[in-house]
Amino acid sequence: MELQKQDYHVDRPLMNQEQLEELGRWDLTPRTYQWRTWLKCSHARARALLIQHLPVLGWLPRYPVRDWLLGDLLSGLSVAIMQLPQGLAYALLAGLPPVFGLYSSFYPVFIYFLFGTSRHISVGTFAIMSVMVGSVTESLAPDENFLLDSNSTVNETARDVTRVQLASTLSVLVGLFQVGLGLVHFGFVVTYLSEPLVRSYTTAASVQVFVSQLKYVFGLQLSSHSGPLSLIYIVLEVCWKLPQSVIGTVITALVAGVVLVMVKLLNDKLQRYLPLPIPGELLTLIGATGISYGVGLKQRFGVDVVGNIPAGLVSPEAPNPQLFVKLVGNAFAIAVVGFAIAISLGKIFALRHGYRVDSNQELVALGLSNLIGGIFQCFPVSCSMSRSLVQESTGGNTQVAGAVSSLFILLIILKLGELFQDLPRLIWLVTFVATILLNLDLGLAVALAFSLLLVVVRTQLPHYSVLGQVSDTDIYRDVAEYSDAREVPGVKIFRSSATIYFANAELYSDTLKQRCGVDVDHLISRKKKLLKKQEMKLKRLQKHKSPQEQAVSSQDNSVSINVNTNLGDIKSNDVESSKTKARPENELEEIVASGQEDAKAIAVPTLKALGLPQPDFHSLILDLGALSFVDTVCIKNLKNIFRDFREIEVDVYIAACHSPVVTQLEAGQFFDASITKQHLFVSVHDAVTFALQHSKSGPISPVLATKL
Repeated sequence: MELQKQDYHVDRPLMNQEQLEELGRWDLTPRTYQWRTWLKCSHARARALLIQHLPVLGWLPRYPVRDWLLGDLLSGLSVAIMQLPQGLAYALLAGLPPVFGLYSSFYPVFIYFLFGTSRHISVGTFAIMSVMVGSVTESLAPDENFLLDSNSTVNETARDVTRVQLASTLSVLVGLFQVGLGLVHFGFVVTYLSEPLVRSYTTAASVQVFVSQLKYVFGLQLSSHSGPLSLIYIVLEVCWKLPQSVIGTVITALVAGVVLVMVKLLNDKLQRYLPLPIPGELLTLIGATGISYGVGLKQRFGVDVVGNIPAGLVSPEAPNPQLFVKLVGNAFAIAVVGFAIAISLGKIFALRHGYRVDSNQELVALGLSNLIGGIFQCFPVSCSMSRSLVQESTGGNTQVAGAVSSLFILLIILKLGELFQDLPRLIWLVTFVATILLNLDLGLAVALAFSLLLVVVRTQLPHYSVLGQVSDTDIYRDVAEYSDAREVPGVKIFRSSATIYFANAELYSDTLKQRCGVDVDHLISRKKKLLKKQEMKLKRLQKHKSPQEQAVSSQDNSVSINVNTNLGDIKSNDVESSKTKARPENELEEIVASGQEDAKAIAVPTLKALGLPQPDFHSLILDLGALSFVDTVCIKNLKNIFRDFREIEVDVYIAACHSPVVTQLEAGQFFDASITKQHLFVSVHDAVTFALQHSKSGPISPVLATKL
């Protein structure tokens, strides 16, 4: 579709920042100190704070029982059916006895029911978190530390006690990190976990989870490996010990895997006809437990089983503070990963169902789940993608579904846990986060460091452009990209695609001078030298005059040479302009010896009077529309630009500066007697028009007036 060219006319006066503020009655809102708000006390504020930090009090009294209760009950039951086998399996991933997976599926879920703001995510055990916990427990409490003296048998009881203490202490530390970050409103940290980072991190995890389960699939006893390249060492050891595989374990794993895949395919095919998906995990769990008990897989074929699952809850236990130093790095990594996964899923469901998730409160809720859970010997948890999708698709509307699932898990812990003692250790294939060559904590650190480095690099390598006017419009675009954009004669317009701050301020200044086509620093240096030379020449001439002549000269022919001593150290350039020649000494003598008129003429020496080349533009416009903030380095750099270009007789203006940036410029004392808001214009076009009308080269030409 071809655009039709239409004539239009916009009639308004030129507008600089000072005039805009006067016209729009701009005024800074009086600053309200946050601590004054915090110290205010009233019934309404107390209630608002209570609901903010305990959201269940806000939505539970208004819960529509008739409309939502049935859906939440069915959803909670469906999630619990998935939570049971996943809790047992993910505890094994964490290097812990299976029952602790059930504990981690009860306490944290109920805590999140009270403090969470997402209505649809399913909090509990998660493969990523379990693998990260497993890397910690297996590195700090390897099997080699618990070998019995008589033979190479591992003292599993002592090992499990140590690992449970490590995992529970780690959970407390993770919770402290998350609660602390949430209370200081650090929820924005998830911004730096970009979608490509999270997606690649989660996709690679399938390899880590798969490899970690190979020893259970083949029934092998492997050495403990941790640190970089541990995954490679595990694969090599598995390959080396394949001849020692237990046939019964391999067959059990293959049968269980085939059943799970078939049930999944059947669910996909019959999805539209089934009110609830077929619980393949639960059916496999029940069937495998029954076969194992009836056939005696452990006694006859040597298949490892889950073992003793004690009934009842454990008493709370304080964490071991002596382990904090060893666990602090891993705890922070796990805290960030767990929160990133939870808030990402929470925002997806919130957007789909039209409500808001508070990222800071989510940090607090997840942190309290891990903190209180750690006291009851749970390991760190997050939310599960698969369970969250089931909770939503089966009619779940609120975290009542989570509470129902946690109560179902509580029933299993109290009464039914011992029925699953003969459950074989199944392989559990999941596609989640991990790092193939490095451990998960190191992989996260590398990914975060690379993301932040990329942000820094992009701000240090922005796109700089010289703008030109598109014909017959007030639009200005990069002359290198738009062939119809032409530079306005006598005006140079410069723009950066990134904000200016301490990391790229010097680069901005250097690129500006380079794009202007003038060696500003060298020109200023030559100007200083010539002015200094003239001053010395005048002093020598004054010495040769008689006292009477000096008195007359001081009265009538006073000459003032202003040498800018505030320029600082300016770099010099060895290459002299071939087109520029300084005036000979005898000519300078003639100027000094001339009358009063000539003496006054050089009172303010110009580049032309000094015999120096002049820039081919009289005005420089800085388009600062991309600036989102300024710091002290940026302010100093902008002031230096004003100073340097004025030294070479170029007027400098700023255009398209946003109000918050103007406020920051004021706070940084950017404006003074030489730089006022009259140098700021609301648009590039205003600045160009003003520069042409007030240029030293004369008024605006009729041709340019027509185009502008």
